[in-house]
Amino acid sequence: MSSPDVVSLLENSKELDRVRKEQEEILSEINKLHKKLQTTPEVVEKPGDTSLARLKVLYTQAKDLSESEASISNLMLSQIDGILPTGPQGQTRRRIGKEGNEPKRKRVKTESDISRLTATMRHHLEACASLKGEQLISCQVAARVTPRNADKDEWFVVKVIHFDKESKEFEVLDEEPGDDEESSGQRQYKLPMGNIIAFPKSNDPSSAPDFPPGKHVLAVYPGTTALYKATVVQGPRRRKTEDYVLEFDDDEEDGSLPQRTVPFHKVVLLPEGHRQ
Repeated sequence: MSSPDVVSLLENSKELDRVRKEQEEILSEINKLHKKLQTTPEVVEKPGDTSLARLKVLYTQAKDLSESEASISNLMLSQIDGILPTGPQGQTRRRIGKEGNEPKRKRVKTESDISRLTATMRHHLEACASLKGEQLISCQVAARVTPRNADKDEWFVVKVIHFDKESKEFEVLDEEPGDDEESSGQRQYKLPMGNIIAFPKSNDPSSAPDFPPGKHVLAVYPGTTALYKATVVQGPRRRKTEDYVLEFDDDEEDGSLPQRTVPFHKVVLLPEGHRQ
């Protein structure tokens, strides 16, 4: 656990307290106006009465504060996830697919752009980008870490540690590089926005896209921090769970593709123009 993580978390908790206190004040004023209108509804018909106009302003403020509360809470959840252990030590990325008897890591080639993301995910990514300094710490995203001119691309789960507003580049940390990588330690990358895909909010299934059966997606392979192309077998809403049932490409076992369960917040739209 690093002190910047904790400091940022505490700063956000203070901001959350401030927002909630302001919400209480707004709610109190709304309740007073409600009581006034319920007891003397005819007042709104009097010339010069501003009760409804004031109520509209208060509703708008309450809505904005509610959205701020949700945004701060989601950020704090991401920060806590980043502070807590992510899994057993020594976890490696599973490589799927085979050429002869040698396993290979499957990559996804894409010419994706942030404009091609869904509105919800784009909003979440922009929210991450708009944060300042230490508040960016622990925001997890999917990142294509290979250069654009590479023959094949690789997508990993990484943690955002900085965003340069001038160059529009993310500085990210790959905390669990695979056992076949040149260095065994953590690796940092500087990536353009087009190499980043934001995950849906883990505590809000309704904010995530509802991918139908047969849809191609990019998903985190169970037990790893790598993303691969997969096909939706069944979605979470149909099954009334928070998991997708997926079949990953090149994941054959005994001549067939096994069905894997993946949480909805680890599944994103497969970028357009992909090549693998």
